[in-house]
Amino acid sequence: MERIEVKEVSYSYQNKYQKIEAVKEVSCTFESGKLYAITGESGSGKSTFLSLLAGLDCAESGVILVNGENLSEIDRDACRRKQISVVYQAFHLFPLLTALENVMYPLELQGISRREARKQAAECLEEVGLEEKILGQYPKMMSGGEQQRVAIARAMAAKGKILLADEPTGNLDSENEAHIVELLKRMAHEMDYLVIVVTHNPEIARQADVCMRMKDGRMN
Repeated sequence: MERIEVKEVSYSYQNKYQKIEAVKEVSCTFESGKLYAITGESGSGKSTFLSLLAGLDCAESGVILVNGENLSEIDRDACRRKQISVVYQAFHLFPLLTALENVMYPLELQGISRREARKQAAECLEEVGLEEKILGQYPKMMSGGEQQRVAIARAMAAKGKILLADEPTGNLDSENEAHIVELLKRMAHEMDYLVIVVTHNPEIARQADVCMRMKDGRMN
């Protein structure tokens, strides 16, 4: 069972003009099998908080435990390869790789043979509902919804059971948005992922198992 515990975490940074206290003494717990939505106005700290959970930034104070391990004391790059995957609004697919090759990439990083990586990547793409004809297409040939599903399939290929998503439906139309929301719910409820979504989307907030709101760096 995957679990993230956040204990009195704070984080600030300096911009050109002032020090920004982005996250202030946040404490909360996340567990697998649930879809969490974190909402809040722009500048409320929610994307910064997600970066802290992913180990992309380090908390100034407090502790983040991933399955009981202090995130500040372990190899965070290895943690993202093996336990935590991040999906973004902008997809971040490699433009010169096909859908299949994009999903194969984290598998090959783990030393899996190209033949086995191809097999596992195809299974992940099938899992997110993409047809076989998509496998050989490059990102610019796909719709936004197809690109986001490839990004989620790539996250699944890494084998970690924690998925962090930053505005995953922000660039999608309503039909593709609905498909992604259903996929995230299925990953949580049927595949036992721990799914945390930062979003402005009221539909994701409505369908989440737990909806949390950030305001001025604090979690309400």
